[in-house]
Amino acid sequence: MSQSRQALRSRIKSVDSTRKITKAMEMIANAKLFKQRSRMEANRAYAQRLQDTVNEIVWSNQDAESIFLPKKIEGDSTYTIVFCSDLGLCGGYNQNILKYAAEHLNQEDPIVLIGTSLFREIQDKGFRLKNDRPISSDKISFLQLKEYVAEGTRMFENGEVSRVQMLYTRFVNTMTFRPETDVLLPCTPKDLADQESADGKEKIETLFEPNPETILNKLIPMMIEDVAYADWMESTTAEQGSRRVAMKTATDNADSLSEDLRLDYNKARQAAITQEITEIVGGSSAV
Repeated sequence: MSQSRQALRSRIKSVDSTRKITKAMEMIANAKLFKQRSRMEANRAYAQRLQDTVNEIVWSNQDAESIFLPKKIEGDSTYTIVFCSDLGLCGGYNQNILKYAAEHLNQEDPIVLIGTSLFREIQDKGFRLKNDRPISSDKISFLQLKEYVAEGTRMFENGEVSRVQMLYTRFVNTMTFRPETDVLLPCTPKDLADQESADGKEKIETLFEPNPETILNKLIPMMIEDVAYADWMESTTAEQGSRRVAMKTATDNADSLSEDLRLDYNKARQAAITQEITEIVGGSSAV
């Protein structure tokens, strides 16, 4: 019985130590989530304004032509930038991305993976990775991300791919994170058909200098770069949110397990005391 109590004490100590680690990681993830979410929401407003501007120009000049607007390209190859995490302990965040990629991406299409956690698994599944070494998601800068977007843009302009897209994790709320694809090229403005009746107000004609085509060819690259950056920020925010949820769940499980172990320990201790009393009483009766 004493060995059983000793084993229970050892397990309780181990669980309590693990709980301290998961609780600390939960607090760190919560702080990072708050900071990253603030940055994400601030950048989202800028990206939305750029998209609205492109929508307005295309709506006002529906005959305008641009190399970035929908066009017929032979083949159906897609250039995809995939975001995953550098670290683990973030629940199903990375596995959901891997599952989505396996279901929706063609293994023959070029892929750039940003994040180190899934590098080997993506390779093992036979995907065509353009980067021959892992790229850190936590350390990548906006300028580095622009280079990968620019590479996809060049391939689109040259007719090598028919689509450029991002595979990222959408931050729905603090408990919900969903893998999605965001098509950057060809640039298809959202709600274009409903733009005229969206607000019920009379549209003001805008004059463009030198011409709408030139403006679109300059503005659309800016927009897709910022949208790509917004997707990266949303993914990192979702990563921290997923890690916070995973660590909170682990902490709650540790609390529950510790409580059960303490109950078992108290039962074992009570049984040992009862046995000792019974032996003493039995010995006294024999005398």
